[in-house]
Amino acid sequence: MTETALTVHQTARPHGFPTPDHFSFVESAPPVPAPGTALVENLYWSVDPYHREMMDGDFALNAPLEGRAIGRVVESRDAALAEGEIVFHRKGWRTHSVVAPDEVRRLPRFDGVPLSAYLSILGGTGLTAYVGLTRIAELREGQDLFVSSAAGGVGTATGRLARLMGAGRLVGSAGSAAKAAYLTEHVGYDEVFDHHAGPAADLLAKAAPDGIDLYVDNVGGEQLEAAISALRERGRIVRIGTIAQYNATGAPYALRNLPDIVEKSLRMEGFLVRDYPHLQEELYEFVVPHLQSGRVRLDETVVDGFDRIVDAFLGMLRGENRGKMIVRATASASSTTPSASHPSA
Repeated sequence: MTETALTVHQTARPHGFPTPDHFSFVESAPPVPAPGTALVENLYWSVDPYHREMMDGDFALNAPLEGRAIGRVVESRDAALAEGEIVFHRKGWRTHSVVAPDEVRRLPRFDGVPLSAYLSILGGTGLTAYVGLTRIAELREGQDLFVSSAAGGVGTATGRLARLMGAGRLVGSAGSAAKAAYLTEHVGYDEVFDHHAGPAADLLAKAAPDGIDLYVDNVGGEQLEAAISALRERGRIVRIGTIAQYNATGAPYALRNLPDIVEKSLRMEGFLVRDYPHLQEELYEFVVPHLQSGRVRLDETVVDGFDRIVDAFLGMLRGENRGKMIVRATASASSTTPSASHPSA
């Protein structure tokens, strides 16, 4: 174990897009676990769009940030946490975390599945996509789907899962032609447009001329308005995020076609993935066999080094990632496998 611990603090509230000056790295000795806790040396960290919202007031200033992480127990003062065990927890954005048994989830071991998957398609990102499709949108075979920010973590997971579930036409939006090509060539999307190329309503109408049944909304704003117009009667909208507003300094986009929700009997519903932990095993059962067979591949952008976690976060906000943005302690962490036993799916 290293002799120095690093923790990331937020030092100021951003107005618009955050910069490295809004963060600081604080150095200290590794914390000492109290009775009933254990010390975890972290191996992987997740940086997520929701962190930007938290920066506006939910994160305390000059205090350790929170986030999803995977690490190895290196010192334990509780029999329920064995040294050497690999665990998931939410005390990320630090190299070392002190956790109690009820603050961690032990990760199963599936042959051929890397640890990073538990932060992408098998983690909160994949669970968000799975809940959105199965419980909120209630996707049925053959239905046509539009996904905004389709090249992000949730967008790629949604595309992969929707294709497995037998979706019909799968349309997405992305931030560049290169990302659009990746989604159609590798993820399973039928048509993807660069949202910078023109009005969203025109681009979506061209990509889905016969309309859509479902919309998975990671963006809000103009693309939400376009989707409302494109939805067929009794269509559904799953609200996951509002990326278009995260760094905005002006008034939010005003939707002009809200009457369509009534006139077409549309349903719009949002949710928080934290309310669906009971579906985690169901997600494993559904996805893991396809990961093992190679039918589903991981869509991840991995940045090496905890000292680059702020860069990774800001890069994700700028759209520099393809799939889930993940920070890895070192390249050797890739060879680490969860220690808890679990039958191979």
